[in-house]
Amino acid sequence: MDILISEEKGVRQLHFGSDWVQGAMRIARPYALELEYTREMMAPLLLNPDSQWPRNALFVGLGVGALPKFLHKHRPNAKITVIEISHAVVAAAQMHFKLPPFSPGFHVEVSCGADYMAKSVASSARQFDLIMVDGFDGKAKVGPLNSTAFYLNCKALLSEQGYLVANLLSNQKDSAQSKQRLLDAFDGNAVALAPCASGNVIALAHVGAGFSATEADLYANCQRLKEETALNLSNTVAKLIEACPKV
Repeated sequence: MDILISEEKGVRQLHFGSDWVQGAMRIARPYALELEYTREMMAPLLLNPDSQWPRNALFVGLGVGALPKFLHKHRPNAKITVIEISHAVVAAAQMHFKLPPFSPGFHVEVSCGADYMAKSVASSARQFDLIMVDGFDGKAKVGPLNSTAFYLNCKALLSEQGYLVANLLSNQKDSAQSKQRLLDAFDGNAVALAPCASGNVIALAHVGAGFSATEADLYANCQRLKEETALNLSNTVAKLIEACPKV
């Protein structure tokens, strides 16, 4: 895999041998979420306003590390595990995108995400309050990360108050099938938000946490989150209201 780094107007970007942007960081704000779809992937923080949630989070796919970096900064007590298949991507995130030092609370493992999930289920590993899946190769392919078996393993590793968040692409040929796989795996407890301008579709699923927050609660949680982290999810609130209760 060819790792390329570009910079333009104060934004550093990661590419896998093409012009397609795999991740971005505004150099002046390294812990902010620069890309719209990454901001939308934080939608579970609107659904669970507890400042101590999530207690532990799993990220499948590292990229520039934007998502785990944001959570590590704003939920410092959360135990974060990142699974990334490429040593080169981990090195790039460390060298160019201010990936935090590894510690008991912030761990990166180089492994296949699908294999990791299957082994974790087989060994009855601990449950996660938040699982985020954002793994693509240079050709925008996700392979086994977009399968019913993978989603079932995610479901098995979620806590009762947990959410799965997956980054899908609306221009993929099997976009509708991707959503259906998620629905099937989670017994219908899944929603897909309207596409971002980039074509990314953020899907959420749960095993009991629910999508039952009221509109007033969502906007109140949005305001609190903005005050605490400077993250503005008002557009995401509108998308959640539109998407619920089904895809």
